Amino acid sequence: MRDPIPREIWVLVGAAFVIAIGFGIVSPVLPAYARSFDVGVAAASVIVSAFAFFRLVFAPAGGLLVGRFGERPIYLAGLLVVAASSFATAFAQSYGQLLLFRGLGGVGSTMFTISAMALLVRLAPLRARGRVSSAYGSAFLIGGMVGPVLGGLLAGWGMRAPFIVYGVALVLAAGVVAVGLGGARLRPAPDRSERPTMALAEAWRSPVYRAVLVSGAANGWTNFGVRMAVLPLLAIAVLDQTWVAGAVLAVGAVGTAATLQVSGRLTDRLGRRPLVLVGLITMGVSMALLGQALRPGLSTTAGLAVLFVLSLVSGVGAGMVNPAQQAAVADVIGNQRNGGKVLSTFQMSQDGGAIAGPILIGLIADAAGFGWAFGVTGLVCLLGTLLWWRAPEPLTLHAEVD
Repeated sequence: MRDPIPREIWVLVGAAFVIAIGFGIVSPVLPAYARSFDVGVAAASVIVSAFAFFRLVFAPAGGLLVGRFGERPIYLAGLLVVAASSFATAFAQSYGQLLLFRGLGGVGSTMFTISAMALLVRLAPLRARGRVSSAYGSAFLIGGMVGPVLGGLLAGWGMRAPFIVYGVALVLAAGVVAVGLGGARLRPAPDRSERPTMALAEAWRSPVYRAVLVSGAANGWTNFGVRMAVLPLLAIAVLDQTWVAGAVLAVGAVGTAATLQVSGRLTDRLGRRPLVLVGLITMGVSMALLGQALRPGLSTTAGLAVLFVLSLVSGVGAGMVNPAQQAAVADVIGNQRNGGKVLSTFQMSQDGGAIAGPILIGLIADAAGFGWAFGVTGLVCLLGTLLWWRAPEPLTLHAEVD
């Protein structure tokens, strides 16, 4: 009999959906908003990257804050910091202010992301961790698909309007979480004043955790970096029309969303290791072949077919990897310990890959073409499997601890 998902986790899933919608609302208008301050394309791109950069830099401090003050207070504080950043962004008077306010939003994002992961680790039963990760990931993914549509409609009221709506949504989400996570389940047990903290050095001794860091970097490189920044450029190179880039990303998102509906259950039933390995191999092969869409002699129609099919397949691979990785990190930490530093390091591995991937792959694409660029991306995914071949199955390894 499988473990039920606690009510508090559904509160977090609902909040994730609202947060993702808000993030999606501002994403279509942010580059144009930056350009309205009379800056070039490169400067507008820096505004987009600043959010991820500040997330990466602040991650160690975020882990320390969670360890010192607990998950719920830092989660709520993070939401309110991002809300304040969004309101301030709406009323920015210069490019410098816009850059500062978006960077502060990245700080708040790190706070609530690490806190949310810590809460999921703490509240999810052992045999429900895969399903919990799938539900949480699905909420973010679906919200992220709905948000840009709403953002395009709100932009008709002016480019500042989406940021105001995002700020309001975050304040509402903070209110729901404050009430929904205020129960006894989040208070320490009567026989102890606080939960012990897991040291990063202890986690590092686990072969599972080392494998997760490597596969997390490969996953961030591929799914949060190259897929979002370089794949749209490949799509436009096949057919010089803007709709193609959005369609290719949407097809990949559909593949991920559909896979998440079953991968969480498989992760809890079969284990974390098989899902990570199969998912990374699926991503690696499909990404490596994407460059074939520009093969000489291939018609535009055939090139588009290659793009859409392989993007769908790579999305399926991503849907396998994400819940299994997060469940594996939860297995390493366990329900009874605070793992702020451990979780922040895992997040840094993904954010680091997401920042480095587009830059390095972009350089390869400029020097040698898209075929080599996506071939290297596929190789990175396959390298992400190396430590997993020798790692034990975390579901079995930690079953007795929890």
